[in-house]
Formats: sequence, C-alpha cells, structure tokens
Amino acid sequence: MDGKGNNAPAIGIDLGTTYSCVAVWKHERIEIIPNDQGNRTTPSSVAFADAERLIGDGAKNQATMNPANTIFDAKRLIGRRFSDGKVQEDMKLWPFKVIQGPANTPKIVVSYKREEKEFLAEEISSMILGKMKETAEAYLGKPVKDAVITVPAYFNDSQRQATKDAGAIAGLNVIRMINEPTAAAIAYGLDNKSDINGKINVLVFDLGGGTFDVSILTIEQGGGTFEVKAVGGDTHLGGEDFDNRMVDHCAREFKRRYNKDLSENKRALGRLRFACEKAKRILSCSTQTSIELDGLHEAIDFSMKFSRAKFEELNMSFFNKCMETLKACLSDATIEKSCVNEVILVGGSTRIPKVQCMLQDFFEKKKLCKSVNPDEAVAYGAAVMAAKLTGNNNKSCRDLMLMDVTPLSLGIELIGELFDVIIPRNTPIPTKKSKIHSTVCDYQVCVDIKAKEQELQITICWGAPRGFGQFNDIFEIDANGILTVTSEIISTGKTEKLMITNENGRLSKEEIEKMIEDADKYKQEDQEYKKKADAFNALEDCIYNMKNKIKSMKKSRKLRKMEDAIVDTAKWIKHNQAASVDEVHRMKEDLETICK
Repeated sequence: MDGKGNNAPAIGIDLGTTYSCVAVWKHERIEIIPNDQGNRTTPSSVAFADAERLIGDGAKNQATMNPANTIFDAKRLIGRRFSDGKVQEDMKLWPFKVIQGPANTPKIVVSYKREEKEFLAEEISSMILGKMKETAEAYLGKPVKDAVITVPAYFNDSQRQATKDAGAIAGLNVIRMINEPTAAAIAYGLDNKSDINGKINVLVFDLGGGTFDVSILTIEQGGGTFEVKAVGGDTHLGGEDFDNRMVDHCAREFKRRYNKDLSENKRALGRLRFACEKAKRILSCSTQTSIELDGLHEAIDFSMKFSRAKFEELNMSFFNKCMETLKACLSDATIEKSCVNEVILVGGSTRIPKVQCMLQDFFEKKKLCKSVNPDEAVAYGAAVMAAKLTGNNNKSCRDLMLMDVTPLSLGIELIGELFDVIIPRNTPIPTKKSKIHSTVCDYQVCVDIKAKEQELQITICWGAPRGFGQFNDIFEIDANGILTVTSEIISTGKTEKLMITNENGRLSKEEIEKMIEDADKYKQEDQEYKKKADAFNALEDCIYNMKNKIKSMKKSRKLRKMEDAIVDTAKWIKHNQAASVDEVHRMKEDLETICK
C-alpha cells in the first residue's frame, strides 16, 4: 500500500546530529529518498545569510565562509538547559553564539538579512525536519503529513518531547517516535528474516555523529517480533567529539610552532574542523593522511601529518567509554556475551577501525554484522514502523511487533535525597505504575519528581500535618517514551496532573503555533528568493543566448540596437539585485522583443 487516494504514505525520518535521512515504503519495499543534490543523507545544518536561508548540503558547503551563522549540532542542544555542563563545554567549540533564554533554555543567535535573530534548538531541528519533508514530497509528488521520527535510545523525557515539538513546528504529524538502535534492528530483521529461525539475541552498537546507544534485543518469528531487553548510552558522545580532539591537537601544534592562538579565529577553526573531519574519514581506510591549509591564521600556512595511531591515542578514552557502556548493558539484560548471536554496527563512527577491533576483541573475534547500511538503517526501520502504523497490509509490516524499554529510572525524591524508584530503567513501554507516599512535613505544598539527567516539579496544596497527607503517584510512559505524572490525594480523591510547561523548558501550545507561523513565513521567503534567483538566472541565460545569436549577424542598425540592449541589460542586472521578480521578467521580455 502506498497510501490512500491523494494522501502520501507516512515517512520515516532519522534526525541525526550531523546527517539526517528519510525513507518511505513504496513499490512493496523501503526506498531511501535522495535529496535535491542526489545524496541519500542530508547534513543537519542550517545557514543564515544576508539574502537567504540554506538547509542541508547548501548550508554545510558554505560553513567555512560563514561560521557564525551556520548552525549544526542542534540535537546536542534540544531538550537541554543552558546551564547543562555539556552545553557549556560545546559552547566553547561552536563558532555560533548561544545565549541563555527564558526558563534556562539555550537560544542560538544569528544574523539573518542583516537582523539579529534568536532560535530555540526545536526551531533549528524543525528546519531540518522540514527539509526532509520537502525531500519526500518531491519524490512522492504529494504533500506529506505523517512521520515516524527516531531519537537516541538514551534521550530523556525533555529531549523526546522537544523533538516531537520540532516535528509539529515542521508541519508533521509525529505518529510515533522510536529509538534509533531499535529502528536499525527492524532494518536488520527485515533484511534477514529468512535466516531467523526461533529466537536470536542481537546487540546494536550505534555510534553516530553526536550520540551513542547500545541496545540488546531478541528477534523472533522470522524477523517480525522485536523485544528490547536493555539499553545504555550517552547522548553526548560521537564523531563530533573525535573531530574536536583532532582540532584541539592541531591548534596546540599551531601554537607550539608559531606561538599564535587560533581560539578566537572562528573562521580558521571552522576550516580546521572541516579538514579534521575529512582526515578522520580517510584514516578509516588509510593509516596516514595529512592536513593542508593555506593561510589558516594571520596568513600562516599549516601542514601536518596525521596517523591513525595518533587519532586512536587522542580518542581512546571515548572508545573505552563505549565499551564500558556495552558491558553495563549486557549486565542489565542478564545476557552473557557468548549468547549474543549478532553484533550490528550502526552510525558512521562505527567505520573507525579501532572501534571495530575493540568490539571483535570483546566478542572473542566474532564477525561483526555489516549487512545493514550504517547511515541508512535507522531511517529504514522508521519507515517500516510508519508503514505499519498507517495500515500497510504487506506481511512484513503487518507482522511487525515491537516491545521497547525506558532508558532511565523514574521516581520520587524523598527526604534526605533518597530516590524512590517507581519505574526502573529498562522497563517495557508503554507502562503505568504507581506508589503511595506521605507528606514529610506539616502542610507540605510541593513534591520533587526526578529522573536521571532531568528534574520535574509538581506543586500540590496538601494542607495536612506531616504523615497524614497520603498521595498516590502514578507514572505513565507512552509508546514514544514520553512521561505523564498524576498525583492523587487519597483522602479527597483530588488529582493533579504534571504539566511540563515553559517554566521548565517545555514549549506551550501557543509558542508552538507561533513557531509554525514563523516556519511558514521563512518557507515563503525561501520560495520568493528562489523565484527571484531563477528569474535572474533566466535573464542571464537570455543574454548569453542573444550574444551567441548576434555572432553570425552582419553589421546593421538592428545589430547595434541588439548589442546596446545586451550591454544595458547586463548593467541593469549588476545594479538592480533588489529588483522584484516581475521587474526581472519584464527586462527579459524587453530584451527578447528587441532581439527577435
């Protein structure tokens, strides 16, 4: 089923830190959709210039020329507080400016059309999602509405909700959010369903540009049933960190050689980062490469050899952290490493030879599964889930059954900073659990509800002496991994539902609607700019064609008139870049009339 009537099918989007990918079920299989450049993945970058906004390849291609206004790593900001230590670390490395907004939210500051603009991470992510939506619409020839979006397995509630909000701002109906390693496992299961007899244990090792996840699942019934046993990860560990270590090393070497500090030269750092990323990729297939940059800083050329051994030495602490997380995940799943049937590599950073070598050593020379495309598997799995949720009758979609888990323990903080767990980590979702608590002081008015990596607060008026006010705390996690908390005062039956609002970083309905309006405005501006650019391009084409036409003409008054018209039109273009589309069209019509 490719959709009903004029409705486009639901799409699957892998919203990555560095690259994003979109896929759809079409012609009885999953199609990875290439973008307007023909690439199957799109850089998760947005750039703001004097005259236009660029998203994807266009943004990344001009990043070194316009570093302060080219935004990347929005995924590392989304759902986080400005005061978060990870955000503060990243801010030292980003060439763009981040400030503290209301409710301790980080806001990105750029110059756009000679005006200063502030954006939340949700808005930047929505622009990338909008680009993926447009890519799918161009391929399908229909407007797209429904989507499954993937998130790192270790994303907390705030990060998940913020990602869902980004989807809404992009004009998408987010029918489900699923964990990235789970999506990759679905891709593996579908590709290998004929080989899966009974039940197998798979470990998905997902090391991307900015996040790391490890998931242990059992797959059974011919690749149709997926049960997640345990997840582990780090939402701030990936290829970007490896690049940063290389950049730091090169900057130190530049300082040692020339006694010059690169840290304040954003453009030089941007060029160096680009070169380091390229060198990192080369070092996955070669043991040595070199970084060559002309006029890097104060007209000084920089050249440096970089070996694979040096790259591994710089990043060994990160690689070791990945392995420690993997061991903890196996322990949580109560599965011995010898019982793991397949180790599936996902994410571009799993191409690093040292990562593969450490995994093979840990699993005692077991062959690693590389049958899924590490860049596309997550979008592939998301598209399968999207097809299932929208009623696709293909057997592969119909038989798909997914049982995922929550990555973090959730509960109530009691007196003395004791943490009373209500939903332990790795509990299957959706789930609903409750526990009865009592007030710990007279006329207690609020309760702190905490989870690892996040803090929520619900305020309830008890009006009862210590120990007499009993309340039933109900924690509910939906299939998207998003939390709702309800607290019921037992003596009165009064209930209070936790609404995570702007006070703790959650966007209100009104704010989302305003951002949707802004997104539409930016889209219209992009379309107007493209129309004008196309009109000027058509006029310049016309001049070129007319020049060729008059080459073979004999000298005459008509020829002189045509030559003058061509020269005048070229001058007009030079001095009238702000002209309207209609004016450009009129100039083209006038030139064509004279040159008939």
